[in-house]
Amino acid sequence: MNQNHYQLLGISAAASAQAIKMAYKRLAVQYHPDKHGGNPIYEELFKAIAAAYYVLGNESRRAHYDQQLRAVERHRDEARRQQHFRQQGQHIYGAPMPPPAPPLRTRRPAGAHERHYQSMPRQRAKFTRRDYWLTAILGLGLLLFVVSVKITMDYVSGTRNYSRGLRAYTRGNWTGAHSYLTDALHFRPGYYPALRRRGEVSQLGLREYEAARSDFRAALAEAPANSRSERGRLWLRIGQCESALNRPLAAQVAYQRALALDSTLARAWLRRGEAMLFNRQQFGVAARLFSAGLRYAPADSRLRGQLLTFRGLARYKLRRYEAAQRDYWDVLSITPRSGQIYFLLGRVAQQQRDQERACEYFGRALIQGYEYAQVARDTTCSSRATLAGQLNKATGTKPKVGRK
Repeated sequence: MNQNHYQLLGISAAASAQAIKMAYKRLAVQYHPDKHGGNPIYEELFKAIAAAYYVLGNESRRAHYDQQLRAVERHRDEARRQQHFRQQGQHIYGAPMPPPAPPLRTRRPAGAHERHYQSMPRQRAKFTRRDYWLTAILGLGLLLFVVSVKITMDYVSGTRNYSRGLRAYTRGNWTGAHSYLTDALHFRPGYYPALRRRGEVSQLGLREYEAARSDFRAALAEAPANSRSERGRLWLRIGQCESALNRPLAAQVAYQRALALDSTLARAWLRRGEAMLFNRQQFGVAARLFSAGLRYAPADSRLRGQLLTFRGLARYKLRRYEAAQRDYWDVLSITPRSGQIYFLLGRVAQQQRDQERACEYFGRALIQGYEYAQVARDTTCSSRATLAGQLNKATGTKPKVGRK
């Protein structure tokens, strides 16, 4: 029987291209004519192997060859079926007739009483080590997927609520801002911007200083370690909360830490100077602290006006009236309609024994709506008018009308 190309190479019809190539190389080495002294048998075998690889080594030629093999197989099966159904009387030339086949003996199917049913034992599933490993890896992958989805959703929800809280904060909606920022911290615990903003809302808007201090302390733990200015501002906020809670010592400690981290915090210098001025009565130390804060206060700002006012008051207590007067005039360049500053200038003029100028300053303070200057003006200016009347009566001169 003739062999086809697959049989010559010793491979199946479903062999891969790599298997065909390996079989060809192996047979080519085995049947090469040079290894057998030029034997013509091996030479024919070598040619047949080369021809088989030429057909099967190319994809298109192999597909065409497979189609031919299938067509030959179909023709062979058709001839076999025709031979099987050929009539008994039909003769095949050149071949003897087969003997007639005996009839098949059959019986009816067995009844139910003849059937024997046996229950198959239930086999227990056996898990191998590979099955356990695959189950564990699948469970771990599912867990990681769920955790990653949870983290992503919390991050998105926290960021969205923080943005809404920030918008409410800028509009002055303190309750809404606090609610949104609390939701942001629920989804993203320890989120530094949300902690800092919620503390500011509690301090500035809701006046809940205990909650604000807690948020600022939590923000300190989450603040960037290399950002000294941010940490300094947080300590300043904590000091302000301590002052609002009537804890002056804790407030001073917070202000000192704020200045140790960032010495440019003018408001921290102001708070420390206030404690030295009003609580401890250390006027020289207070004046130096206010001067340090003035180096960093923005020009023409309310903060600068406060520093100048308190430094002028400290210098007034130190009997440095000229310096105090300069500070008050600097404040008036920032807030020219401040009745309080005109009142303080009147006090300075009183200490300089310039009653006329003192009365003028008290009058300006009253014009600006500072009512506390009324008593000082009545006391100073009435006594001055009485003394002037007595002098005029003694000398016989008429009182002069001054300029308003």
